[in-house]
Amino acid sequence: MGKIYATESDKCRLAKAKPSTVRFLLDYSKALEITEVNGLQFESNLN
Repeated sequence: MGKIYATESDKCRLAKAKPSTVRFLLDYSKALEITEVNGLQFESNLN
C-alpha cells in the first residue's frame, strides 16, 4: 500500500476555461440561494 502513494504523478494539470464559462458559473452562483428549514435544504434560482 505504501508503494502506491510514494510515487508522484505528473498527470495533474490545470484546466483551461473560457471567460464566458467562468462568467456563467459566477453569475449562477450569485443567483443560487440555499434556504434551510428544520434541517431540510431548499435551493432556489433567483433569475
